Formats: sequence, C-alpha cells, structure tokens
Amino acid sequence: MSNKKMSVDEQVAYLMQGTEYGDEDLKQAMAKELRQRLIESQQEGRPLRVYAGFDPTTSDLHLGHTVPIRKLRQFQELGHQVIFLVGNYTSLIGDPSDKDKLRPQLSPEKVAFNARTYAEQAYKILDRDETEVRFNAEWLSALSFEELIKLASNFTIQQFLTRENFKLRWENNDAIYLHETFYALMQGYDAYSLKADVQVGGTDQLFNIVTAARKLMTFMGEKPNVAVILGILPGTDGEVKMSKSLGNHIPILSKPEDMYGKVMSVPDKAMGDFFRLVTRWTPPQIEKLEADIAAGRLHPRDAKMKLAYEIVSIYHSEQAAEHAQQEFIRVFQKGDQPDEMPQYKLKMGQSVLDVMVEGDLVKSKSQGRRMIDQNAVRLDGETLSDPTQPFPHPGVLQVGKRRFLRVTG
Repeated sequence: MSNKKMSVDEQVAYLMQGTEYGDEDLKQAMAKELRQRLIESQQEGRPLRVYAGFDPTTSDLHLGHTVPIRKLRQFQELGHQVIFLVGNYTSLIGDPSDKDKLRPQLSPEKVAFNARTYAEQAYKILDRDETEVRFNAEWLSALSFEELIKLASNFTIQQFLTRENFKLRWENNDAIYLHETFYALMQGYDAYSLKADVQVGGTDQLFNIVTAARKLMTFMGEKPNVAVILGILPGTDGEVKMSKSLGNHIPILSKPEDMYGKVMSVPDKAMGDFFRLVTRWTPPQIEKLEADIAAGRLHPRDAKMKLAYEIVSIYHSEQAAEHAQQEFIRVFQKGDQPDEMPQYKLKMGQSVLDVMVEGDLVKSKSQGRRMIDQNAVRLDGETLSDPTQPFPHPGVLQVGKRRFLRVTG
C-alpha cells in the first residue's frame, strides 16, 4: 500500500511515530488535532502546510540533524506542502533551547554558507522539486520595536525561568541574556508568518513550539499549529544525544562502508530509536521487526544489519549498501582485512605504543595499553603483548575489530 492510500488513522500513526512530549495527555491532544487537520485537508482538497526551522549553525550534518527532515519527508509522501525554513535571522541570535550556556552568534556570511550546504544535504531526504525553501529574515527583519513589544507581552519572565537550561544557569549564577528570550518569540512569529498547520521539531523545541508558537498564533488571530515533537537520536554510544563534539556521530556524507560500520556499532538498546527516527519504515514494519527480535525469530545483529543497509541506501544507493554490507561481513565477521586503509611510515626506534598513538589507532597511550592488555592488538594476525617493544616489522596493524593501519618501512 502506498503512503498516499493510508487511512487517516494510519497516517496519524505514521506521522506521530518517534514523537516524544514528556506528557501523554499532551501527546494525545496533538494526535487528535493532527487527525482533525488531516480530515479537513481531505475535505477541502488542500494540503497541510508543514514546516521545520533549521538554524544553519553547522555545514556538516550527521544523522541526528536529519530527524526532523525525515518527518518532513513523511508529510511530503502523503501529499502535503513542506517548507524548509532557514533561520538566517534567528541564527544571528542563537537558540538557547538545548544549551546550558550562551550560544555564540554567527556572522551573516557564515550563516549564508551553512544554509546552502545544509539545504543541499537535506535534499538527500526531501524531494527537491516539492520543497519550499524560505528564510525567516524575510519577515523578522521587518518587525518594528512596537510589534516586538506586543509579541513579548504574551509571556512572563517566570515562564522562561522554568525552562531547564535557564533554570540551571540561574541556579549556578550564570548569565542569562535578555536577547536569548527573544528566540522563542521569533520562532512563534515564524509559524504565524508561514500560516503553518504543523510545526516539526525536537524535544529541545517543546517550549518554542507548544508554548510560544501556538500562543502567538492564537494572539495574532490564526489557528494554532499542531506540534509534532520528536525524540532525540542517541549517538553510537546509545547513551547521549548524537553530537560531533562527543565523537558519537554518524556524518551523512561519510563513505558507505564507514556509515554501515558505525551503525553496526550502535548498542542493541538504541535500535528502536533509530528505527523510528531515521528510516523510511512504517509503524507496521517496525512492529514486525521488534516482534521478531523479541520472539527470537530475528537475531538483533541481523536486525541491525537491516538498519545499516537501510541508512546507507538512503544517503548513497542500494548498490552501495549491498557492497558495504558484504565488506562488513568479510572484514568483521570473517576476519579479513579491508581493501583500503590508512598508511603510516615507521620511524627509527618507535615502539608498538608509539605507532598506535601516532597512527591514530588510539587516542592516548593509556588507551593503547588497555587494548594491548585485552589482547586486541595484532600485527599481520599475530597478537602483540608488549607496548614498549620496538615495532617488530612493517605490516598491517589491527586494533580491535574495526581499526587497521598499514605500516610501511
């Protein structure tokens, strides 16, 4: 069954997949409102206007950044109008939503560069021809001081101080700058200006969407948009939010083999989040996968291979995914060496530990010693047990299951 032939209830289940509100009553209220909008859309023959805002603070996207883009694509598949909003004006302030400190403000030039590369990467998911791209400087730069004061009159300082990040900074006696409170107002005005039916964002945007946008739209005489709030994708450690700074990210521009391997390193407990947030799979498909795992009909490793194949297919191709899968099986399940690996020229008098550190196989000497103690270091298949011994001879140095280095003389 194509997505456009789903019943309204099936559409609601599909579009609410991966949502997280921290409050079941709020989730049910949003699902009910979404269902009503979908019915009205069918009756009126008018597609819903659905948007997500993206502050281009980076040009190097990882899977975590794609979560709201994937949700936009689902709306697109169902025939709705998707708006990719570039926050070229809000980026000049910096969103404090998920930060426990002030976010640095970006220059207009940096924002413009990031916006171009961000949108280009987003088209790996979105239909380029069916996506409307807007920039919020179009209306925010035209706001007068009088209009801003009217918008601000809808909120109290107490509302902002109950937000976890502001509360933490307040208790630590760290600065909270007045301009940071403007961000929620600006985002609410975005929703009003776009006459949006639905706004998509992560749980870090809950206040901005549910409180600010809906309140401002009502104040301005518009029907408040439906908030589709998505869970946060964990990193490859399965514990905390995917982040480049934490090194637990999967870049969407990474090579197929590297992307496949990184997905395979995700702990089993995090697979459900990946199923729901970054794949093209529908609720029935995911339910069957999880039921098969629970009943022992499908090994978690095999389910993860399906996940890795799916993700590589999205950002590269099925052919690339097939090749990456075969390479993974050959290297990591059968113990073969990869065809390509970084090279390192051996220097006079270097020890095994020296080569491991300088060849970027480990982050520190202490980590290197631990790997050797765990019998996880091999040279041409032979286990090395002494970190201080002179490096024996040129060859392929392997640390753990996934890291290889060709050492030359």
